[in-house]
Amino acid sequence: MVSEWGTWLSKRFGGAWPLLVALSLAGALSVFAGVPLWQAALGWFVLAGLTLVADRTPMQSMPSMMQALEEPKAHDPVEDISATLDAMETAALLLDSEANLVFQNRASDRLLGALPVGAHVSARLRSPAVLDMVRETLATGKPNQIEHAERLPSQQVYIVRIAPIDLRRHEEKGQLYLLCFRDISELRRLDRMRSDFVANASHELRTPLASLRGFIETLQGPAKSDPKAQERFLSIMLDQSTRMSRLVDDLLSLSRLELKANVAPEGKVDLVPLLSHVRDSLVPLSEDLGVKINLHLPSAPVEVTGDRDELVQVFENLVENACKYGQDGERVDVLLKAEDSGPVEVTVEDHGPGIPSEHVPRLTERFYRVSVADSRSKKGTGLGLAIVKHILTRHRARLIVSSEVGKGSRFTVRF
Repeated sequence: MVSEWGTWLSKRFGGAWPLLVALSLAGALSVFAGVPLWQAALGWFVLAGLTLVADRTPMQSMPSMMQALEEPKAHDPVEDISATLDAMETAALLLDSEANLVFQNRASDRLLGALPVGAHVSARLRSPAVLDMVRETLATGKPNQIEHAERLPSQQVYIVRIAPIDLRRHEEKGQLYLLCFRDISELRRLDRMRSDFVANASHELRTPLASLRGFIETLQGPAKSDPKAQERFLSIMLDQSTRMSRLVDDLLSLSRLELKANVAPEGKVDLVPLLSHVRDSLVPLSEDLGVKINLHLPSAPVEVTGDRDELVQVFENLVENACKYGQDGERVDVLLKAEDSGPVEVTVEDHGPGIPSEHVPRLTERFYRVSVADSRSKKGTGLGLAIVKHILTRHRARLIVSSEVGKGSRFTVRF
């Protein structure tokens, strides 16, 4: 009987029926306690009504609450795109269908300068080719790109690309376009260096090869029965073949150095005995040229991190150049400086004619010569200082060149 009443009350009043029964009992007790009947009845109806409302409201609002949780919140796609563009190193502009600026990332700000939102892209970009490309893409909706060069403040080359962004789920935003500037200046510079290198190497090899061919033809023809001419021509041919051999050796050295340019050496090298060895190996050359090599070395060992064979190559190259091109000064000084508070430095100083200032920044370029005739007469390949630069780069060291016309040159290796 009790369970039947409970079922009926549950159907009638839902989950609030126990509270309603409790309120009824409380009302009856309040009447027995002397509370007027009408006050007890009024209080019962008010509390019962609030109880029923509180019981039914959550159940009725639950579907709407669940629906609100399930529906994704609307967001601005431009904000998402802008956050992504700001993290890019490539300069990028977000444009609307009228080529007005919607967003500019930090890289673009550095490249082009700040452009106010809503301004037309032509307010900052003056290149007719870029603006024509933008107009074509706005008209056709197809991606486009061109190569664009800036000459001021320095030579820079960019791939400029524009493409529409698909925002079909957010049609109210209108069509947007992404304009990007990808810097390829370094790639172009490397391409030019590679082309110049191949051209210069071919030229350097062609000259001795042509000389050898000419002398061989002479020996086979007019000088076939002339022992004196044969002896003279064979001597020249030996010099030319030796020159080619040196050039090939230097080219191979450069290739090997480039392969391990990013791998720093780990061994320890004492520069004091190393520089003494370099001087001893070049004494025959210096005596033939009438040049004296003076060493200024500390008595204590001076160790640096490096590869001994490569450092020997560096200092042999620098001292040999000083002897050849500073021959007029009749002496070359090699100074090793090692102080506790400063870096280790080795300076090779000659007292010859010096180098004009306009040539100094380019001395380490491959095949660059201050005087082509002078270099060839001294049997130079034009690659010596390029090799020195590559070795020192691998050793995390620097080559500092200073020269004064008429007073000589100083080449300092700073570790």
